[in-house]
Amino acid sequence: MAMTTKELKRAARIILVGAPGVGKGTQAERLMKRYPQLSAVSSGDLLREGVRNRTPLGLEAESYIKAGNLVPDDMILKLILDKLKSNRWVSSDSSITNAIPVSPSQNPSASFILDGFPRTAAQAFRLDSLIPINLVVSFVTPVNIILSRIASRWVHAPSGRVYNIDFNAPKVAGKDDITGEALTKRADDDEETWKSRLKKFDDTSQPLLEHYHHKGVLWTVKGNSSDEITPKLFQELESRFA
Repeated sequence: MAMTTKELKRAARIILVGAPGVGKGTQAERLMKRYPQLSAVSSGDLLREGVRNRTPLGLEAESYIKAGNLVPDDMILKLILDKLKSNRWVSSDSSITNAIPVSPSQNPSASFILDGFPRTAAQAFRLDSLIPINLVVSFVTPVNIILSRIASRWVHAPSGRVYNIDFNAPKVAGKDDITGEALTKRADDDEETWKSRLKKFDDTSQPLLEHYHHKGVLWTVKGNSSDEITPKLFQELESRFA
């Protein structure tokens, strides 16, 4: 999808919320191409980086992961805050124990999309004390459309490349474009598994969305495809930040 770039006039601090398979990753990529000042801050990437680099926080997180436990919210918040500090987007003396939200930079270069956190209203409440999010986008796509996408999805397992026979088909049916190796279905890409995942998302996301609705930063966009949603998303972002 060809697009021109645009400049933001003030910092956008964004969270994308949507069911699995709704296309959040596609929209995040398009947002960052459209608005080069936007960066991705991924809690999962920060965790993996900390473990890989054997940082004190990474080693502590690894102990939870190896024990099969969830990494505590405080640890995730500390990782996010350390990233924001290193980019000079918040004050260097900020801490997760501050009772008052930190004062973030309003420079548009301090714009980011936060990925992977928060997933619950309780986590969102904790995040509020760290940095104020100023746009939460809720993507709504009918369940039957999501299930149809999953049924048409094929992957090249060694590289992680994903194809969809409806809108991103491989050049040769059943073969990876780069290696020519066979494509496969993911083990969990069956309809019943996905119905269960979508139900779980609905149960946990409603309190999260209500939290941000009360904060006045929630915006909902509906569409059956990424190409349908993207222009609406760009228009909303530009009305708020450009």
